Amino acid sequence: MSSVQAAVARAHRLEWALVLAATVRVTRDLGLAEECVQDAYTAALTEWTRTGVPAKPGAWLTTAARHNALDVLRRSKTLRSKLHLLVEPEEAAEPAQDDRLRLVFLCCHPALAVEAQVALTLRLVCGVSTPAIADAFLVSESTMAARLTRAKKKIAAAGIPFRLPRPGELPDRLDAVLTVIHLAFTAGHTAAAGPSLTDDDLAGRAVDLARLLGALLPKEREVRGLLALLLANAARRASRTGPDGELLRLSEQDRSAWDQDLIAEADRLVVGALRGGRPGRFALQAAIALLHATAPAYEDTDWSQILVLYGELTRVWPSPVVALNRAVALSMADGPAAALTEVEQLEGDDRLSGYHYLPAVKADLLDRLGRPAEAAVAYERALALAGNDAERAFLRARLAGTGRQSPHSARNCPPPVP
Repeated sequence: MSSVQAAVARAHRLEWALVLAATVRVTRDLGLAEECVQDAYTAALTEWTRTGVPAKPGAWLTTAARHNALDVLRRSKTLRSKLHLLVEPEEAAEPAQDDRLRLVFLCCHPALAVEAQVALTLRLVCGVSTPAIADAFLVSESTMAARLTRAKKKIAAAGIPFRLPRPGELPDRLDAVLTVIHLAFTAGHTAAAGPSLTDDDLAGRAVDLARLLGALLPKEREVRGLLALLLANAARRASRTGPDGELLRLSEQDRSAWDQDLIAEADRLVVGALRGGRPGRFALQAAIALLHATAPAYEDTDWSQILVLYGELTRVWPSPVVALNRAVALSMADGPAAALTEVEQLEGDDRLSGYHYLPAVKADLLDRLGRPAEAAVAYERALALAGNDAERAFLRARLAGTGRQSPHSARNCPPPVP
């Protein structure tokens, strides 16, 4: 990769949302703005090779994208109505910070389904390509392209404004934004399918987005909680797989390879997120992740405290996935028998019918209880549902080893991510 290509790639990663948001402010049309920004990035490859990388790549790209929009609008009947927007003072070409936040809230508008919110945020805010989003959602590129187009048309047809939510709207709207970022990170932290356990680029973009939101809304406790959660999990990235890409359990990971700077940053953030009232779901999840990340050794994990936090999380966010995570913690604190009862109750919840972590956890508990035949059946069920090759290899190895671990073993399945 040449230095110019690297500069454009860096600008794409860091400036995409900023440039697009500033262009949307002019066009008031997501599709048109996206095309103009794409053309600006393409032009940068040629122009920067000829003239050098500008001192402010984001400003260069914003100006180029706005000029592209001007050219398009000149040829359209909307020029008259848009003209006053296109003659802003030169300094207005510097994109406003709030524009990116407006773009995030626009993509996560409650008029859109959650899946559409996630896909649109990944495309427009994070700049992830349509094929990459399609891979993450396990659909074809054409299906995802059609889904994105429908979402943009719905925004246009409904006349959803490009503005920040009013103060009274913010709590509900912010929760949707945080949920979308968390879902994007989760999809990258453990890929739904494919040969690799992770999609580091997708997870990294979600972290970038959480950082952006943290910079724009520094006083929001749940924003701090979400960023802390993502950083605490991202800190373990280098040790989650072995030399051949195989999944390593928490107990097998090399803690010396964990990124201590990220853990320290997450620790500072979670302290702020837990202060000032009852903590929210992201702050509680972050606190749990930090207990794992700061334990000197796996054997030193404070499972009792984690169990307490899961109890509070269950009250704040009564999700069956949280209940399953709590059962894992319960098994580590009080033994597998009590946890198995709770897991079997969750089997009646249709929302977990396709969730492979449920039979995987059940299999582990049964094996620890000395019931290998039942454990094997549960592992087979988990294998039938899992789509990621690394996880499937892990489950096959566990199936092959069924009955070989001590009933009192502290080994556990990789905990599901709530």
